[in-house]
Amino acid sequence: MAEQKRADYASTRPQADGAWVARVEEGSPAWDAGIEPGMRIVAVNGVEPRDIIDWRWEADGGWCDLEVFDPTDGTTASCELEREPGEDWGIEFTDVLFDGIRTCLNACVFCFMAMLPKEARATLTLRDDDYRLSFLQGNFVTLTNVTDEDVDRIVTCGLEPMNVSIHAISPDVRRKMIGAHAARGVEVLEALCDAGVEVHAQIVLCPGLNDGDELHRTLDWVEARPNITSLAIVPMGYTRHSKRFDRSFSDDVEASRAVVRLIEPYQERARKALGNTRFQLSDEFYVDADLPVPPAETYDGYPQFYDGIGMLRSFLDESALVRAERAGECEAVDAALADRSLGVLLVCGEAAEKTIAVFAGLLSPEGRVWTQAIRNDYFGGDVNVTGLIVSCDLLAQLADNLSDTVVVLPEVMFNFDQVTLDGDTQAHILEEISRRGGTPVISEPSPGKLLDCLHGLLV
Repeated sequence: MAEQKRADYASTRPQADGAWVARVEEGSPAWDAGIEPGMRIVAVNGVEPRDIIDWRWEADGGWCDLEVFDPTDGTTASCELEREPGEDWGIEFTDVLFDGIRTCLNACVFCFMAMLPKEARATLTLRDDDYRLSFLQGNFVTLTNVTDEDVDRIVTCGLEPMNVSIHAISPDVRRKMIGAHAARGVEVLEALCDAGVEVHAQIVLCPGLNDGDELHRTLDWVEARPNITSLAIVPMGYTRHSKRFDRSFSDDVEASRAVVRLIEPYQERARKALGNTRFQLSDEFYVDADLPVPPAETYDGYPQFYDGIGMLRSFLDESALVRAERAGECEAVDAALADRSLGVLLVCGEAAEKTIAVFAGLLSPEGRVWTQAIRNDYFGGDVNVTGLIVSCDLLAQLADNLSDTVVVLPEVMFNFDQVTLDGDTQAHILEEISRRGGTPVISEPSPGKLLDCLHGLLV
């Protein structure tokens, strides 16, 4: 069963400029040294930290010398920290990047940022392509803006696995898809593979561009490089604001099935040679092809869960497990709904509706729990995932009368600032649902967390 975590798309807060201290743990070495929130770490053992990686690397031992800037009086002072084995320094920073985020140099034809509505807030158009976030947060990067010094740092510091977007391997196809810097990405990836760095890779598959024969070439290239331990193939998505695309695999069942058939021999060879599947299709391909999602063993422990690889299978398996192991809680929730004449509405995206409906049926066989898929009119096109639900679509499509209804909103539709992609606040949405007579709650969209949420509310 895959671990469920919060996903985020973009904070409305500005990026950090320096190693600013956000919190200091009471009684920690940093606390004892007099470091306080709002101060900035200027240097660690004489090195100006560029990011949390530098901090961890330089402050790895039992002591460290710091230069600390105090903005309250504009002074910089030195201090030495010491700690016991296993003890944390007790400092949390406002961001993991201290020198700002590295932005994208590419002009990818399938870039979702280029398909956003004109009124979308500015933070959503920030195109990051930072190898440090690849290591720290699992972001996919193209490596086209990586320097030789960066390559040395990745290898020396063991920054793996790196999550790398390949898309295509033929130089002409890469230039057409990515832009003028495409060759650099492959050069760096080759260097990382030669150095033994583990890589999780992905291909965004675009009809007529990198599918068919080109997909075969790319898969062959990956197959010959064992350091690439997993490869995700995901379909290109498009919005109604796209100027280039108006169709994808979501619009063509046979094209989706052709991709499934093409990948199967690579999967079979990997299982025979390595004992794992390695080449993995995103859930959308099975949905678009109207095929059942594969069993859990296909996903090798879900190394690319948040690239949409195995989410549906994980949800289905966890649903069955929750029903089997927590039957009493499930029955208690259903009984409480019956006693109070309440129903539960699980909000989701169209892509996940059938899967989440399975859990709803297991939780309440009498139908007191049901799903409502929110059609994404804001983005349009083939956008149908839960994490991209926006406020204007949600409130337009929910019933005006929500009396006797618990409305469960998926946590992933909000960023860390509790804001939706169209800029509405969580507080306003909850207020509006309450005004319509509903009882709004927010939960991670996983069976266990949904049951926790409803059991805590009703029982």
